[in-house]
Amino acid sequence: MEEFSVSTKEKYDMVDITKQVKKIVKDSKIKKGICTVYVPHATCAVLINENYDPNVMDDVLDCLNKLVPEGKWKHDRVDNNGAAHIKSAIIGPSETIPIKNRELLLGTWQDIMLADFDGPRQRKIIVTLAGE
Repeated sequence: MEEFSVSTKEKYDMVDITKQVKKIVKDSKIKKGICTVYVPHATCAVLINENYDPNVMDDVLDCLNKLVPEGKWKHDRVDNNGAAHIKSAIIGPSETIPIKNRELLLGTWQDIMLADFDGPRQRKIIVTLAGE
């Protein structure tokens, strides 16, 4: 298991963490197995999608903002981030990717993204590898 941190810059931010995760896999002794990428935070998530065209990530954030508007949730009375909790619950805190020959089996256009819905913050990413 390895950990690293990422700083987000905006309230809603997508950060490509693919290079960091690939390095952890490459430096490991795991030739085939699985890689789980997890964030221990209630207001951010991990997703895999296209990152070649940055409009895709903007579209994901725009869609979530339309589906889950700000300022109408019971939790907002506590710390005004109810929408961030709901968005992170929709996307989820982890992704699992197969490993073959010490490489992630991502598709041509796939990257691993940290989605922060309550930034800017310092976020921890936990990468767990299992296999042989």
